[in-house]
Amino acid sequence: MAKNVEPPEYFQYEQIPPGTQLAGWTALVRTYGIDAPVRNFSCVSDKHVRGNKRTEDNWEIFDKRYKPSDSLEGQLNFAFRHEVIDLLVMKRVFDALQLEDVANFVLSTPTGATARRVWFFYEFLTGRKLEIKDSETVTAVDAFEPDKYFAVKGKLSQRHRVRNNLLGPKEFCPVIRKTDTLSKLISLNLDAKAKETIGKIGAQVIARAASFMLLADSKASFEIEGERPPKNKLDRWGRAVLEAGKRPLNQTEIYRLHQLLIGDDRFTEIGYRSEGVFLGERDQNHDPIPEFIGARHEDVPDLMFGLNECNNLLRTSLLDPVLQAAVIAFGFVYIHPLADGNGRLHRCLIHHVLAERKFTPPGMVFPVSSVMQDEIDDYREALQKHSSPLMDYIDWHTLPNRNVEVTNDTADLYRYIDCTGSAEFLYECVRRTVEKDLPQEIKYLKCHEEAMRLITEFVELPDRLAQDLIMFIRQNDGKLPKRRREKEFEKLTDKEVSYIEEIVNIAFE
Repeated sequence: MAKNVEPPEYFQYEQIPPGTQLAGWTALVRTYGIDAPVRNFSCVSDKHVRGNKRTEDNWEIFDKRYKPSDSLEGQLNFAFRHEVIDLLVMKRVFDALQLEDVANFVLSTPTGATARRVWFFYEFLTGRKLEIKDSETVTAVDAFEPDKYFAVKGKLSQRHRVRNNLLGPKEFCPVIRKTDTLSKLISLNLDAKAKETIGKIGAQVIARAASFMLLADSKASFEIEGERPPKNKLDRWGRAVLEAGKRPLNQTEIYRLHQLLIGDDRFTEIGYRSEGVFLGERDQNHDPIPEFIGARHEDVPDLMFGLNECNNLLRTSLLDPVLQAAVIAFGFVYIHPLADGNGRLHRCLIHHVLAERKFTPPGMVFPVSSVMQDEIDDYREALQKHSSPLMDYIDWHTLPNRNVEVTNDTADLYRYIDCTGSAEFLYECVRRTVEKDLPQEIKYLKCHEEAMRLITEFVELPDRLAQDLIMFIRQNDGKLPKRRREKEFEKLTDKEVSYIEEIVNIAFE
């Protein structure tokens, strides 16, 4: 296998730690000249490493006892036993291998767990069938190791004696690693906390809280995109978000939501786009300077079919709903299937999944867009951490209409994604809405309700004026502004004003 006798000094722009040699997927990508970003670099030291492994910058450095043989068999065994699963890298390595080489690897230990997993993944990802008889009746193994990855219950592949517990079909198959962060967030039982919070208050306050949170989320979703839409567009989109989860997620529903979002479709193509799309800036000639390029338009239908099939699989599984929401929403925005509106629809899909899985209380919308807007730098980092490394593997040129056209096969870049970071970010957003935003909103409304009751019992006022009084007093450090006192509230006596100020201040203590 060794095409490079000496290890290269650099691998994908990163200097290789001295006294080590590449191992696993890193070695295979280097040897076969694979065009794919390796997100977890691995190498083996010439010396002993305390604890068997250490992290140094972007490198995982293993003890010399882990050194694999310099062969396809040695590197595949190392990759499957010691490294993180990266389906994009795995797929492209498998594409570069000869069928007989993979068959020989499997036949060398046909009943071995690693050999059968390699066999399963090879046929699953490439669609090519090895000239090998079906596996003997041996103990089945999982495709995704349940202690390391989130998975579904899975269906046994009798041919390989491997349980296919992957999170999606081959057209779109994400990975979510089991991290301490996600395990702790899941253990908080945030859906139960939200239901407990609203279970302590009356229906009227719940309805008002839901209305306020829906408005906050809708406004934030547009403002993230730099838009300030007219009220009718905001209301229309708010109604669409409120209906999330009531219809099956498929191409028809995505087109319906896109039409609701765009409204006037004279200048924007509704549905899956028919040309390229990019995010970024333009130079002085108006030529694109992309930071991100979406999937080729000819690949979008197949990728979106895979995304919808992935959702159909996960919606009936035991996978945590927030993890499912991360997979579907972030998978959607990475594909970028629409000419415009991808960001807002991506955030709407979060509500769709959480509502359909009954994670959010009925009629309630967690304002995750508001949190994303508040944490905009972390939001952008979550998006760019996945998308930025892909740009080196996308060949493109500028068209006469100043759009981009991708000239190489990039479908796999959007088909196989690691959603771990996206899931952690989204779960933190949901956590804030449940532990902070929802209780604060309910507390405010209860205080407001009490102030309204006491004010209207003390002096007969229309609700609108009573609400204005509360707003003006709270905005002016507990005092009714002089200008307001002399205008719309000039008929109130000084004693009445003083007492109303006291009511508001006590209510909102």
